[in-house]
Formats: sequence, C-alpha cells, structure tokens
Amino acid sequence: MPIAIINGTKLYYEEHGHGQPLVMIQGFAGNQFAWFFQVMAFEKHFRVITFDARGIGRSAVSKVPYTVPVMMEDVLGLMDYLKIERAHILGLSLGGLVAQVIAIDHPERVMKMVLVSTLPGTNLEYIADGVRGVGREVLNMDVIQAMGYFIKIAFNKPVYRYLIKLLSRPRLLAAYSNYFKQMQTVGEYSAVDRLQSIQAPTLVITGSNDRLVSPHCSEIIAGKIPHARLVMVKGGSHAFFLEMRGRLNREVLRFLLG
Repeated sequence: MPIAIINGTKLYYEEHGHGQPLVMIQGFAGNQFAWFFQVMAFEKHFRVITFDARGIGRSAVSKVPYTVPVMMEDVLGLMDYLKIERAHILGLSLGGLVAQVIAIDHPERVMKMVLVSTLPGTNLEYIADGVRGVGREVLNMDVIQAMGYFIKIAFNKPVYRYLIKLLSRPRLLAAYSNYFKQMQTVGEYSAVDRLQSIQAPTLVITGSNDRLVSPHCSEIIAGKIPHARLVMVKGGSHAFFLEMRGRLNREVLRFLLG
C-alpha cells in the first residue's frame, strides 16, 4: 500500500498513467476512490496522483488541526515526496479552496488549475442556503441522519443517493468523528481577497443546481482570477463530477490539453 509520511502524518496515495503530473484534491470527507471515473479518463494523458487527506480513508488520523493551510502543506509535501516540481492541480469543493491557496502562495508549483464545485472561503456567506439553515446542528445529528442529509443535497439523482449511501455507510460509521473534525477545524478561512494574484490558467466549473455550494461562488472566483474560464453545467448538482462525469471529464481534458 503506497504510504508517504507527510508533515508527520501517513498519507495514502495512488499514481496512474504517465505524462505531465495532475494532482487531484478531494472535498470534505471524500477519499481518493471517489475519483474513479476521472482517473480512468485522465490517466491516458497524465500522471494522475490521488490521495486520502489526513484522517480520511486509509490516511492516518492527525492531532494537528485540519486547517486549509495544513491541507495545502500536505499536498505540497506529497508533491515533494514524489519529486514533482510543478503540476496541474484539480480541486473539488473544499479541495478547490486548498487548490486556490496553493496557486496563491506557491504559484511556481502550479501549471494549470481546475476548480470544481468550489468556494472562495469557508464562512457561511459562501455556503448554499440548504446547509446554512442547518449550520452547526448537523454536528449533533445521528450519524445516519447527517450522512443522509448531505447526500440528499449533494446529489440530484435518486439512484446515486441510494448507491452512495449504501457504499459510504460502513466507512462513515467507522470514521464519522474524523470527518467532522475536518469540518470543524477548517474554520472561517477565506482566499477571496487574494484571488486576483493567481497566475495559473484556471478553469472554474460548477453545476447550476448545486445545493451545497452556491454556483455564485464559482462566478465570484472566475470574476477575480485573471482570465479564468467559467463553465456552468446546466442542471448539475454538487456531485456532478459523478452524475455528469462525461461532461466534466471532457471539459477538463479540453482545458488541460489545449
């Protein structure tokens, strides 16, 4: 099992394909397996690196707070471990915020950047109404209730809600506290005032029917990053990277290979 010791924590990672490196950062509570359909498409053109964030999946739990800067240092540390000086960076949701901070603080490490269903900060201003209404109450929910709530608003199609709930239930029951430790310690981080400093060519892509992170967040990001391209996928949910994976994969490949 490929394990790297990054910033004192064991991180599980995988590599697929050959070519320019493409590092993919998952969102809240997501492990690297969630990139299954993207890896199949992208490994034909790139050296794809996926990983489980600290406390998630097969990576070790950490006593260090799971802040956005710490997550950024984990990504850079993994790149150093794999001897990758520069890479394309793709971030989903919370992973997209981490990607933004990498591009701001370490522009020399980023070739092109793709931001999927993401936000420019973790304060409630950038969260959709459905989540804002629950707020911290979700932390007191029964594990099954909380899981069902987030799956319901992240996915539009009932079949995906059922399958994800079925597949994720054992994993969530085993590591529920770790996931919410990740949520609690992210805090009120914001990159919005520094987005104009990003130099990397950037694709911002989101679903028009994202009920977890408002699509307006992507409009804000694309409006502040110089020359960023915005793609709004009609009817796409927060999890359209799975539900409409063909569209996402085509847009990403067109951008990275162009």
